[in-house]
Amino acid sequence: MNTPAALARPTPTWAGPVMLICGAIAIGFAPIGLRLSAFEPQATGFWRFTFALPMMAGVIYARGGRIGRPSKLALLAGVFFGLDIAFWHASLKMTSVANSTFLVNLGNAAVGLVAWVALGERPARIWLVALAIALVGAFLLSGGAADTGATALAGDALALTAAVLVSLYLFFAKLARRDTDAMQVLFWSTMTTLIVMAVSCGVKGETLIPPSLDWFIWPLALAVVAHVIGQGLIVAGVGATPAALAGLLLLIQPVTGALIAWPLFGEALTQIQLAGCALVLGGVWLAGRR
Repeated sequence: MNTPAALARPTPTWAGPVMLICGAIAIGFAPIGLRLSAFEPQATGFWRFTFALPMMAGVIYARGGRIGRPSKLALLAGVFFGLDIAFWHASLKMTSVANSTFLVNLGNAAVGLVAWVALGERPARIWLVALAIALVGAFLLSGGAADTGATALAGDALALTAAVLVSLYLFFAKLARRDTDAMQVLFWSTMTTLIVMAVSCGVKGETLIPPSLDWFIWPLALAVVAHVIGQGLIVAGVGATPAALAGLLLLIQPVTGALIAWPLFGEALTQIQLAGCALVLGGVWLAGRR
């Protein structure tokens, strides 16, 4: 674990945003891995976090640290993250990927509002303009997010619930980072996330025992890329970045996912969706240019 002196060392102002951007790009692979996984959605999440936990422990010990006492804020962040994943994965079964992804990413944008109300972190005036531009871009990228019907509306409600939960996850992860090393926060938050996913698998009745070992390939890939690398960078970066800017930077995630899916699944982006990508990136640039 880092010493208080190490935690007190100033972080360059650019380091937090850069880590968040890289983390957002890494977690852009999460929907791709979920789609390719042979497991059902909740079980994919369970194995993702199961594989990630010992990896993070290995990183902590490899850096010369040790696993310390759990931070209550980190444990709470993990509960919200586990619930976010459970609700989002469930929504993907009921509504379109476009609807679900767009609605969940509203939570990333909302974290700035949560920090403003709870912590008094008043964002710069330009943030509201940048937020509006980025959200319009995310809406266009989702293809208009216009599915209707009872099942689709129920799925949208689950995605909106996930949006609230992910904003709370980022908020409490930010609080936990005030006095705790990023990998310690991620380790203990992942512990509670794993418990939530185990309960979710039981509720949904999803099997955890695969017929062959090759079923573990994509959950393992998600553990490395989306969680250890992606969430590791996000938890590290959110502790050194204003919450309002952090939420906007994470809107790069759906842009990454869409660009990856284009050549991988042949899901060509329309001109409107490409314009949406440009607006998201433009909003992110506008918010972070200072």
